[in-house]
Amino acid sequence: MSMRVLFSNVPSFGHFLPLLPLIRAFRRQGHDVAVVTAAGMTPLLAPEGIELLPAGPMPDVLFAEVGRKLGINPATEPIPEAVAEFFAGVRVDLTADEAFAQAKSWRPDLIVNEMLDFVGPLVAAGLDVPLATLAFGPAVPAEFTDPLIAVVRSRYEERGLPAPQRVQTGRWLLDTCPPGLQFEGFAVPQGVERIALRPEPHQAPDASTGAHTPPAGGRPRVLVSFGTVFADPAVVGPLLGALTDVDVDVLATLGLDGKPEDYQLDSERVEFSPFVPLAQLLENVSAVITHGGAGTTLGTLARGVPMVVVPQGADQFIQADRVAASGAGLALMPGQADPAAIAAALRRLLDEPTFTEAARRIGAEVATMPSPDEVAERLRAEVIGQGQG
Repeated sequence: MSMRVLFSNVPSFGHFLPLLPLIRAFRRQGHDVAVVTAAGMTPLLAPEGIELLPAGPMPDVLFAEVGRKLGINPATEPIPEAVAEFFAGVRVDLTADEAFAQAKSWRPDLIVNEMLDFVGPLVAAGLDVPLATLAFGPAVPAEFTDPLIAVVRSRYEERGLPAPQRVQTGRWLLDTCPPGLQFEGFAVPQGVERIALRPEPHQAPDASTGAHTPPAGGRPRVLVSFGTVFADPAVVGPLLGALTDVDVDVLATLGLDGKPEDYQLDSERVEFSPFVPLAQLLENVSAVITHGGAGTTLGTLARGVPMVVVPQGADQFIQADRVAASGAGLALMPGQADPAAIAAALRRLLDEPTFTEAARRIGAEVATMPSPDEVAERLRAEVIGQGQG
């Protein structure tokens, strides 16, 4: 029996890509799939042939509205108050009613959201549809989740819906965080069923899910990737300059629309790449230097590659903390992360084998987690069983 599965996400690459392996799995199994998010996500969904139900604006509008209300940019100043207003306040206010109308017309059997999307759970509650929530990294600390719930509460109450008591409001938590990266003492809330879901680095639709290819002889190859939002030439350019003094070959990503000339660097050992799937970039790489976005972090460790994390904002400080605690890399916080210090951290990563050993241990944990196809089949069985119960 096929289902109609609606995915809901904050309209940005980093919030959508962790959902994509599960979206593909449901489609392979013959289910109807749609994504409710901002129309600006069309360039990412259209090549996949995924139906988009447009609702709400893109992040630039949301950031501007948070700035108008609080005078703070939650991307660069991720204090709990600003984060809560962005995800659980402004975005819900400017998206939820459109999303509800779209979903009501589309009639899903299951809604899957990502942990910082508060539109999907509101729609699921209003339509009385089962909800599964994907966590795309380690658990979000209570100092952030408590304000999120406090802000979103009134949005439920004004629609006559019971307000949630916790961020995870659905029946299933789809947990992509391997044990070696999770906070000690993490526990799933009562009444929530945890389903482990293997994280995968983003890859092209027709790519196979192969293992990481170890580097061949010669200079180590290092990937420098600050994602699609934080690839600021003012930050990355001086770093690349410092890396020319290290005996490595560098592959640097340009974000969504960057150009090599933005980085004012002339070195035959630095190669620039436009946006391509992370799995492709990780081939033959010995180490990664990154801002610590959840997708980049989990995708890199899934391949057993150690990393230097230089968080710039958002939830990247959580990933940086967990990577350092796991031994799979080093974290350089603001004030420590000058280009020379990052280059020195990279040398340690390459010289001390314990970092690679720890990254490979996490990669082995990831390999034992259920695949997206297995999770899709389990959800299908449970949703259908729940409907018949």
